[in-house]
Amino acid sequence: MTDDTPTFVPGLELAHRFYWEAVRPALDAEFPGLKHSAALIGTGSEVLGFDTPMSTDHHWGPRAMIFLAGPGYQQYRDAITERLRWKLPHHFLGYPTNFSAPDPDDKGVQLLRATESGPVNHRVEVYTIRGFFRSYLEYDISAEIETADWLSFGEQKLRSIVAGEVFHDDLGLDALRSRLTYYPRDVWLYMLASGWQRIGQEEHLMWRAGYAGDELGSMIIAGRLAHDAMRLCFLMERQYAPYPKWFGTAFMRLAAGPDLAPILQRALRAETYQERGEALAAAYEYLAARHNALGITEPITATRALFWSRPFQVIWGDRFADAIVAQISDPTVVGIAKCGLIGGIDQFSDSTDLKHSEWRQAVRGLYRSDVG
Repeated sequence: MTDDTPTFVPGLELAHRFYWEAVRPALDAEFPGLKHSAALIGTGSEVLGFDTPMSTDHHWGPRAMIFLAGPGYQQYRDAITERLRWKLPHHFLGYPTNFSAPDPDDKGVQLLRATESGPVNHRVEVYTIRGFFRSYLEYDISAEIETADWLSFGEQKLRSIVAGEVFHDDLGLDALRSRLTYYPRDVWLYMLASGWQRIGQEEHLMWRAGYAGDELGSMIIAGRLAHDAMRLCFLMERQYAPYPKWFGTAFMRLAAGPDLAPILQRALRAETYQERGEALAAAYEYLAARHNALGITEPITATRALFWSRPFQVIWGDRFADAIVAQISDPTVVGIAKCGLIGGIDQFSDSTDLKHSEWRQAVRGLYRSDVG
């Protein structure tokens, strides 16, 4: 850090102050009485509260999002963008307000670029609420959120909408965000069941690979099972899981994180499949106890058992999946469950591209309730 490096301010705090101390006064002076909402939601580690000084090296800085109603958007969008170029300060809390142009060779990344005079290339972005959600989620806010929508929304995107902050709200942005707070109960149960099903399908395979002399294969399966166990904890605590960069960080902020992390680390560091299996079995028992504490099914035996006659310790995850599915009452969710417990998009795929909004309608089509 150099002498002229500003003291780090978490990006969400920076955005809050930037709106109220720089953007809002300029809007009031140039467009008095303009009805709008203002926020920082969507992309950016600062939205999730995970940014650090390293985050400041790209696509980070004083910024805000302004939302206008449809007619106002057409009338004022360009004027707001242009007037703020001349009215915003060149620096805010030590950080430039000027950004480089989007780099076409680096996915449109913008970097802070200090200037001392002339207009600033700011990142106060102007949207309609409907347009933002259409672009970010491929979802029309005027429509009901259906089961297939919930299951095809990426959790990272849902988390980044309900996180962040709404600074000012004439247009009802916060009310819309509240609709996305968390999954409806039966969708949640379906996803819980799917998580247990994944464990039930692979818990014995970690042992079998090691028993056959394939320690590498056993390690890979153990990593998948550890990930499934962590994702189950997010579901149990009704929190959206972020994407891989912040998955472990967010996990450690769960109530289960400090308890379960050492057990999973022991499994992942194990040199033999026997040690690996012992640690994973302890993790399953922990998850089973937490499941019983939820009270969504009758208590299920939460101790490990042998996999048939083989010396493999398992929890029989499918028992939990079946018991949870039996509690689902919504006919649409029941029908989807009969087709198979594939879970939400983040449960069946780790493809980053598949979670882009342009794929959502295709993914949505996977959730049929007319089979079985």
